[in-house]
Amino acid sequence: MVFSSLVFIFLFLTGTLTLYYIAPKKLKNTVILLSGLVFYTWGEPVYVVVMIISTLIDYCAGIVIWKFGANKVIRRICLIVSIVMNLSLLFIFKYSGFFADNINAIAGQTVIDIEKTYFLGLDFLPVNILPIGISFFTFQSMSYTIDMYRGEIEVQKNPINFAAFVTLFSQLVAGPIVRYSDIAKELNDRVIDIDKIYEGVKRFITGMGKKVLIANSVGALWDTVLADVQAGSGVSAATAWIGIAAYTLQIYFDFSGYSDMAIGLGKMMGFTFPENFNYPYLSKSISEFWRRWHITLGAWFRSYVYIPLGGNRKGMGRTVFNLAVVWLLTGIWHGADWTFIIWGVLYGVFIIMERLFLGKILDRLPDWICWLYTMLLVMFGWVLFASPDLAAAGAYFAAMFGSSGTAFDNTTLYLLSNYGIVLVLGVFAATDAWKIIVQNAEKRMPALVHGLVPVCTTGIFVLCTAYLVDATYNPFLYFNF
Repeated sequence: MVFSSLVFIFLFLTGTLTLYYIAPKKLKNTVILLSGLVFYTWGEPVYVVVMIISTLIDYCAGIVIWKFGANKVIRRICLIVSIVMNLSLLFIFKYSGFFADNINAIAGQTVIDIEKTYFLGLDFLPVNILPIGISFFTFQSMSYTIDMYRGEIEVQKNPINFAAFVTLFSQLVAGPIVRYSDIAKELNDRVIDIDKIYEGVKRFITGMGKKVLIANSVGALWDTVLADVQAGSGVSAATAWIGIAAYTLQIYFDFSGYSDMAIGLGKMMGFTFPENFNYPYLSKSISEFWRRWHITLGAWFRSYVYIPLGGNRKGMGRTVFNLAVVWLLTGIWHGADWTFIIWGVLYGVFIIMERLFLGKILDRLPDWICWLYTMLLVMFGWVLFASPDLAAAGAYFAAMFGSSGTAFDNTTLYLLSNYGIVLVLGVFAATDAWKIIVQNAEKRMPALVHGLVPVCTTGIFVLCTAYLVDATYNPFLYFNF
């Protein structure tokens, strides 16, 4: 069940919020827990077991760490068990097939045959089907145990409250990655008032507009161009560049739109989730881009991998090594394929180069050159990220640089005439220009702007609903991770 669906908006969300608001304070977390289980089970009736296992592991680990706080050995054992078990779940369901395929490719025969995994002796979980959001909820749950071990948070003794943290449907399957420390106080006591609900509704509809009106539209363009390249249709260079530009916009508005919807839903329920995007396509370096893109994932790796490895405190050589590890893991986290691994390594290489010498060069160059350098690398990265395999990525790169022998053709003109308006709208909306315009207007005409906001928000909602009534194309890209 995706947020941008009529079933979610008019059935699940309406029913859940009604129960949530009328429920007494002590039962609100129970409503969150039950609604989260229903939400996940809707799409994954079997794999909800994986989420429950992850939740139980980290809840029990937290309790034991709390009870044996003075015993370093037991605390360390609990930490290791939590990390190993959570990463094992990730490996079995997300990476075992990739691992087996590569071992078999090296051996030249079927050495490992992985078709099913087993739980309590029952053969019922095909590993070629990935539980949605497994990378998100395992990271969120595991962060609780790590923070407990470090002594940075108080134990959550109530199993319903802890399970509510993991199963909170608004951020369950695609982030932002909400650590326990982010909402620990609100889990036990939170304020729900009309102002928060209003802000939450606005944020949710803003994200819905990004997702439905922009991401879905440009996504159809990208799918068309990618299919033509894979079919060997002789795509012109200009068409290939338009295609990857469309994907660059699609993935941003798809993921940031989802994050906006999640943050808005959190506000409606009294929670404040961390921000996940900050206009990343305005960046003037790769390092800056990753400070603005998927902020919560970067914060997770910084807190639980980069800093524990020593960060930048042990000399430049160790810093380079630590960055390399983080970016290798970032690529692996996104998917079990060489395209994702190379994508992560590519970013790691340029971030290391910027740390060593390239950053100083960029500081002396005009802003527009720095921005162009960043966006070209980001778009090249998205080719790897979006391609089904390395061969497809190679074919797409070749098309971008004129392998067809044609710079532009009638298809280019057709795509521009059909998608030109939404592409321009997407480019504009990916900047902070609209925010500046609204802020300036608010200073001059506050009453008018405040009156127009609910009107515009309602208009966006109506347009999105009208689109979804007949829509057959409504993917959510980050459900795959």
